[in-house]
Amino acid sequence: MTCKTVDFYFDFGSPAAWLAYTQLPKLVAGTGATVAMRPMLLGGVFQSTGNRPPVSVPLKGSYLFTDMSRFAQRYGVALVMNPAFPINTVTLMRIDVGLDLRADAQLPAYRNAMFRAIWVEQHNMNDPATVARVLAGAGFDPADLLALASDPAVKEALRARTQAAVDRGIFGAPTFFVGDAMYWGQDRLDFVRDALLA
Repeated sequence: MTCKTVDFYFDFGSPAAWLAYTQLPKLVAGTGATVAMRPMLLGGVFQSTGNRPPVSVPLKGSYLFTDMSRFAQRYGVALVMNPAFPINTVTLMRIDVGLDLRADAQLPAYRNAMFRAIWVEQHNMNDPATVARVLAGAGFDPADLLALASDPAVKEALRARTQAAVDRGIFGAPTFFVGDAMYWGQDRLDFVRDALLA
């Protein structure tokens, strides 16, 4: 069987992306696939596609978190509604892209820390002081990473990656691609697994 790659498009501010992220190790173990992490700015995707967050529709937003909680229980992972939601993740996503551009070995640890900070530890990542504290607690130099987020090349790279996601047909997070086949939503992992094993 040829080892396939799954592209995983994500934004830390998406609870569905967090749930999908927690299942990636199991997906890899079960298929032998390689995951290509694809950071994008979900707000930019929404703006470009005319989509909007489910939480902007009160009844839908309320149901969404009930449904997400069911999946978290099924997966055996933590998911706690963050009282600061929605989180403006532009700085966090810029740091992600910046670490990727410099091939930083700590990028996986950064991703884990950011997802957990929002969806497990309930930190208000809209607050710069909180972001700095969380970064320091995860073993990073906050001044270094916040400077990285301000680098014009990093800003442009995030814009370009977000536009590339839109150009590929993406309208929300998480989105997976196996070859040219797109799967939207953490509840489509079974289809992703089937595609990787085909």
